[in-house]
Amino acid sequence: MKTRDRILECALQLFNQQGEPNVSTLEIANEMGISPGNLYYHFHGKEPLVLGLFERFEDELTPLLDPPLELRLEAEDYWLFLHLIVERMAQYRFLFQDLSNLTGRLPKLARGMRNLINALKRTLASLLASLKAQGQVTSGTQALGQLVEQITLTLLFSLDYQRVLAKDGEVGIVVYQVMMLVAPHLENGSRQAAEQLALRYLEG
Repeated sequence: MKTRDRILECALQLFNQQGEPNVSTLEIANEMGISPGNLYYHFHGKEPLVLGLFERFEDELTPLLDPPLELRLEAEDYWLFLHLIVERMAQYRFLFQDLSNLTGRLPKLARGMRNLINALKRTLASLLASLKAQGQVTSGTQALGQLVEQITLTLLFSLDYQRVLAKDGEVGIVVYQVMMLVAPHLENGSRQAAEQLALRYLEG
């Protein structure tokens, strides 16, 4: 692995463990056993490091926000898609631990995060519309629009909510929470299947 990639991996681990504001570039260099000058050669400060990690997150999440909507997916495929999104967010959870301050400090990250959130909301709306077209969703357009907002808020802040409660950020809990948000909007058969599968996520 190249030194630049090793620095990003080390920074990601420390940011996730301690929170980005609590980690200095000197600590990252010490953790890696390299000189501060070597780190500075690759990243001129912590801001480029954070932006480098955000770009990696963006590259990994974006393909998931463009699913093949023209295909008729099985019900479990929708939940797998959701699971993959939550996994990516958990891998870069430091981004969401103090999102408002982080985006306030870094305008480039703020623009990128807004674009990602809007893409996520469009994808969620399209997936719900697809389920509605298949007869699995019974709610109207206004209710589904509000559901998209609720899902987005849960995805953005549930991992950090768990951290505040001194719990490990568990992907399965977030998926369960989202599935239980969606379940009341499903027709009876689909709702029962979703609730049963949600319990499996909760049980790990």
